[in-house]
Amino acid sequence: MEPHEYIVQDIRGDYAYLQQTDAENAELFQVALALLPAETDIGTRLSGMMGMFEIV
Repeated sequence: MEPHEYIVQDIRGDYAYLQQTDAENAELFQVALALLPAETDIGTRLSGMMGMFEIV
């Protein structure tokens, strides 16, 4: 399984909404901010796999 790339589109409360950049599906993926790097903000590019994310 390879990591996917995401962009943080929105942050609401304790959740960030990510859009996968390497997929045709435009649906946003909801993930708890606690699982993301502390520096995460709207527009941050992330690489993630199996619930583990890092800033690209």
